[in-house]
Amino acid sequence: MEYRRTAVIKLDTPEGVDAHLRETVEQFKYCSNTASEWCWHGDDGYHVASKAKAEDGLYDQLREDTELTANLVQKGIHQAVEAIKSGVERLKNDQDTSRPTFSADTAIYDKRSATFHRDHVSLSTPDGRIECDYILPDDADVPPTKYVANEDYEFRRATLHRRDGGWYLHASMLKEDDDTEPTTGHRTVLGVDLGVNQLAVASTGTFWSADEFNHWKREYEQRRGDLQKCGTRAAHDAIAGVERKEDGRFEIFLHRVANEIVAEAVEHDCSHIVFEDLTDIRENVPEASWHHLWAFRRLYEYVEYKAREQGIKAVQVDPRNTSKRCSTCGFTHDDNRHGEDFECLDCGYQNHADYNASKNIGLQYLRRRQNADAGGAPVDVRLNRGTLNVSGEYDLPAVDAA
Repeated sequence: MEYRRTAVIKLDTPEGVDAHLRETVEQFKYCSNTASEWCWHGDDGYHVASKAKAEDGLYDQLREDTELTANLVQKGIHQAVEAIKSGVERLKNDQDTSRPTFSADTAIYDKRSATFHRDHVSLSTPDGRIECDYILPDDADVPPTKYVANEDYEFRRATLHRRDGGWYLHASMLKEDDDTEPTTGHRTVLGVDLGVNQLAVASTGTFWSADEFNHWKREYEQRRGDLQKCGTRAAHDAIAGVERKEDGRFEIFLHRVANEIVAEAVEHDCSHIVFEDLTDIRENVPEASWHHLWAFRRLYEYVEYKAREQGIKAVQVDPRNTSKRCSTCGFTHDDNRHGEDFECLDCGYQNHADYNASKNIGLQYLRRRQNADAGGAPVDVRLNRGTLNVSGEYDLPAVDAA
């Protein structure tokens, strides 16, 4: 069972720290108001309610206009889009509304822009990281000390507020009573294969192309190469700016893919999202660059914490033979796979090689759980139509089986 709490924590902010936080919230408000204006096209016009579209249209501009990190810029855009969505709903219901504006001194932090400790927090600001001590009641049984000092409660995200001349964190905290996996009840898993051309492929048949990632990787490599040829101090400073934009753009892209993978698992009522073990991913995907290896690990991290918020576990399994084993009959041979094509030499099954691998990754988890549970709860791999069990048997949806 999960327990969610909001801990309102007062921060100790000396004069110098106070100035940094004021500048942070001013730039954060600028991001949200700029995004709101961009997304809102008149009370009866077309409104942008897509976070991805708003990020694509505004990210570079807001990184140029502010000194915020990529994550805070992204959070500012997201805050505006959520407000736009609410406004659109009001318009649909014939209710009066207008373009959202943001005047409150707030900024939204998560674990990429803040490091939460039990007695202090480290926050990203335009001037770098600053640390603020908590001002907490001495009584350990009184909130927020009751939650902040308790190691069982995990910080998830927080909103920085300025109120009555002071600064407060409204921290969302989560406690899980039992982190063990259930051994009863039917479980369904979503297998995910990672690659260079297709960044991720799910066992449901959903593909996330790496074209955008690879395009920007080449683009930024070219920009850095051109600047390095100059060899000037200005060029060196420009390279740092290029790398900052690169990291921010890739993080936004990976967050988007992670959100969609988790949404896929939620839609298909999956209890687990299964990836291959990333420890030796370089050997398993030899054509991957260090950019890809970084992206694989970062994507898993994002899926892991986003899935946890939906009550879904992200796990890793031994990837051995998942690319060369037939997901239909189990026949394993090096010659089953040719690039992105898979054709079983035994049963003749043909499909995209990464899709076949994603099913095998899910099956790998099934076999592991079957051994661990000693005949316990059944587990299936979720497919685009029906499920696949550990014996290789397909179970079609009722509408198809009828």
